[in-house]
Amino acid sequence: MKVVLALLLSFLAYHVSHGQECRGVLYGRVLDFHNQTPLVGATVYILELEKAVLTDFEGRYRIDGVCHGNYQIELSHPLCRTLLFEVEIQGSTERDFQMEHHLEELEEVQVVGELLPDLTKTAQEQRLATKTLENYSGGTLGDALREISGVSTLKTGSNIVKPSINGLTGSRVLILNDGVRMQDMEWGDEHAPNLDINSADQVSVIKGPAALKYAGDAIGGLVVVERERVAVGDSLFGKTLMTLMSNGRGGNISTEMTRTYKSGWYLNGQASFKRLGDREAPDYILSNTGMQDAGLSLHAGKRSLNQGWDVDYSYYQADIAILRASHIGNVDDLIKSINSGVPSVIEPFTYELGVPRQEVSHHLGKANYYLRIKGVGKWTAQYDFQNNRRFEYDVRVGADRDKPAIDLELTTHTVMTDFTWDASSNLELQAGVLGRYQNNFANPETGVRRLIPDYDKYDFGAFLIGEYRFKDYWLFEAGLRYDYNQIDALKFYRTSRWEERGYDEDFPQFVVEDLGSQLLTNPVFEYHNFSASAGMRFTLDAVSDIRANYALGQRPPNPSELFSDGLHHSAARIELGDLRIANETSHRISLAYNRNGDRWGITVEPYLNYIKDFILLEPTGVEFTIRGAFPVWSYRQTDARLAGLDLSGYFQWSENWESRHHFSLTKGNDLDQNQPLINIPAPITRNALAFTKPQWHQFEISLESTYVFRQNETPPNIFVFSPSEQELVELEINTPPDAYHLLDLRAGMEFALSETLVLNTGLAIENLVNTNYREYLNRNRYFADDLGRNVILQLKLYY
Repeated sequence: MKVVLALLLSFLAYHVSHGQECRGVLYGRVLDFHNQTPLVGATVYILELEKAVLTDFEGRYRIDGVCHGNYQIELSHPLCRTLLFEVEIQGSTERDFQMEHHLEELEEVQVVGELLPDLTKTAQEQRLATKTLENYSGGTLGDALREISGVSTLKTGSNIVKPSINGLTGSRVLILNDGVRMQDMEWGDEHAPNLDINSADQVSVIKGPAALKYAGDAIGGLVVVERERVAVGDSLFGKTLMTLMSNGRGGNISTEMTRTYKSGWYLNGQASFKRLGDREAPDYILSNTGMQDAGLSLHAGKRSLNQGWDVDYSYYQADIAILRASHIGNVDDLIKSINSGVPSVIEPFTYELGVPRQEVSHHLGKANYYLRIKGVGKWTAQYDFQNNRRFEYDVRVGADRDKPAIDLELTTHTVMTDFTWDASSNLELQAGVLGRYQNNFANPETGVRRLIPDYDKYDFGAFLIGEYRFKDYWLFEAGLRYDYNQIDALKFYRTSRWEERGYDEDFPQFVVEDLGSQLLTNPVFEYHNFSASAGMRFTLDAVSDIRANYALGQRPPNPSELFSDGLHHSAARIELGDLRIANETSHRISLAYNRNGDRWGITVEPYLNYIKDFILLEPTGVEFTIRGAFPVWSYRQTDARLAGLDLSGYFQWSENWESRHHFSLTKGNDLDQNQPLINIPAPITRNALAFTKPQWHQFEISLESTYVFRQNETPPNIFVFSPSEQELVELEINTPPDAYHLLDLRAGMEFALSETLVLNTGLAIENLVNTNYREYLNRNRYFADDLGRNVILQLKLYY
C-alpha cells in the first residue's frame, strides 16, 4: 500500500510541475528584412508541438501553452523562402523574426520563369521563358526573340541574326548577358550577338531607353539574358538537349549540371556544340552557308540573406560561312545579280566552310558581390572582362588565300557599383556609377586597308532612379543618367579620301604624319550624353494594368559610324563613315494596356519615337576593287520619326484548345529627305492554334501561321554606271520583296522514365509547305531565296 501511495504522489507531482512549465508563451513579430515593415500571413510553426499560427496585419503572432525547452521554429510566407530557427522558450518569450521578401537573390525560377521581377515598372517589357528558349536550342537568340511582338531580325543569311526592336538595331539595341553589357562589335549588320542561347534561362525585352540603370544609349531597347536563380538547398540536377535539323543536315547538343548546397554555395556548368552544312532554299542549295559554333559557361558562388558573391566565365566561338553568291566579280554581274535575284553560284551540298566566312570568339569573365544592410538596402559591386576576336576571310589567291582580310581584337574592362535604398514600403531609390576602358586592335598584317582603326575608348556613367507606390494601385517611376565617352583613335587615310570628304578643312589638327599618298591621323572625340525617363503604372484589377512612359535617350556614334573606310568583307559592301557625325537623341513616348486573365489576355502597345540626328547607313553607289564590285554604303544623319503598334493576345477556348495572336506595325520616316527610312520591318501577323492534353504524356501540338506584308515604304533605288551598257541603270537595291505566308507545325510529348528522369520529345516543321520567299531584312535577299522546309527533331532529358 505504501508503494502504491508513493507512486501516486510521484505521478501527481510530475503532472503538477509539468502543467506549471507548459504555461509559456512565444510571441513577437515577423518583419521584412529590408524596411522592417510587418509581413502579413506568415506562418510560425513549432515543429515539436505541431502548433502553428498566422501573423496579423501588424505582423504579430502569439503561441500559448508552450513548455520550457528548446524548439525548432519553421517560418514560411508565400513570397519568401522558408526558414528554420532554434529558439529557447522560458516562460513568456518574445522573439522577432525577419524574412527576405525580395525574390531576386534567393528564389528559384521554375521553368515558366514567372517569378523574376520586371526590370522596369512603367515601360513596355515582355519576356521569354525557359521552355521557349529550349525550343530554339538549335537556333540563335535573334530567332527566339521573334516570338515577342515588335521584335524582328536583321539577317545575313540564316546563321547571322541580329535583333531589331521597333525598327532599330545595332548599337541602339543593348544586350545584357547575365548583368554584363555585351561588347562584341555590335555595330556591324552581320555581327550577330556572341552568346550561346543554350546558356540562357530567361530573356526579357525592354522597348526603348527606359532602363536607365543599364544604359542611356539603348535607344532601340534592351535585351536582358538571365540565368536561373538557384535555390538554397542540397540538390543536384541537370538537363541535356539534342536537336537534329534537316535543313543544313546537322544539329546541336547542349548539356548543363547544377549543384547547390544548404550553406548557399552553388556550382553550375554548361556546354553546347552545333554543326550545320549548307542551308537550302526550296529550289537550290545556298552554297557556302554552313556554320559551326561551341559554347561553354561556368558559374560558382554563395548566396545568403545578408550577402553573396558569384564568379562567372563563358566562352563562345563560331565559324560562319557567308553565301558565296553575295561576292560578285564585276559591276555588270552585281547589277544582274541584284536585279534578277538568281544566285550566281550554286554548288553541291557540303559541310566545308569556304570563303567568304567569319570566325569569332568571345571570352567573358565576371565577379559580383552584394551586401544587404538591415533596414537600409543593398549594395552591389561588379567587375567584368571581355575579349572579342574577329577574323573575316575574303576570296583571295596565292600566298594570302588563308590570311584574314579583317583581324580585330576588342578588349573591355568594366567596373560598376550601385546601392538600392528600400527601407520604405512606398519608396525605393537606386544610384550607381560605372567606369569602362576599351581597346580595339586592328592587325595591320592582313594586307588590306583596315576598315576599323586602333582606338582606346573611355566611358563613365552615373544614374539615379526612383520608384514610388501610392495607394497600392498607382506606381510612379523616374530616373536620370549621365554618360561621358571619349574615343582616341589612330587611323591611316588615303590623302585623296581625306580631301574628297573635306576633312583637310574640318580636322587639320588630327593629322599626325603626312606620308604622301596617305595620312596618319589621331582623331579624338568626346561626348556628353544625358538620358531621362518618367512613367506611371495604374493597376486596374488583379489581372490588368495601364502603363505610360516617356524616355529621353542619347547615343554617341560608334567607331564604325565614324571611321569606316573600305571593304567590309563579310558584309560584301564598301562602308564609309563620317567624322562629323554627332550624338543622336531619342524622344520616345509609349503606352501599354496589359491583361493576363485565366481565359484570355491582351497587350496593346502604341509608341512614337522622334530621333534627332538619326544615324543611318544607306546605299549610295558601286565601286570596283581588285576583289570585285561592291555596293557603297555611306553613313549620314537626319531627323527621323518612328511610330507603330504592337499587339499580342491569347484566348483559352476550352480546357484543351488555345489560340495565340501577334501583330506588329512600324512606320519610319526620314524627315529631312521626306522619304521612308531604310530597313524598317514590314508589318507582320502571327497566329497559332494549340491543342494540349496533359493526360496523354503532356501531349501538345500547334499550327502557326505567319504572314509578312510587303514593305511598300522604302527609299528610292540608286542608279549606277553599267560598263557593258555604257549608261546609268537602276540598281534595285531598295526594292522590297513580295509578301509571303509561312506555316509552322510543332508537337511534343513528355515521358517520366523514373522518379528523377524525364524525357521530353519535340517535332517541328518550319516552312511546312516549302514556300519560296525573301525577307526584306535579310541582306542576302539580293542574291537568293530564304530557307525552305526544315524538319526539327528535339530530345530533352531532365535529371
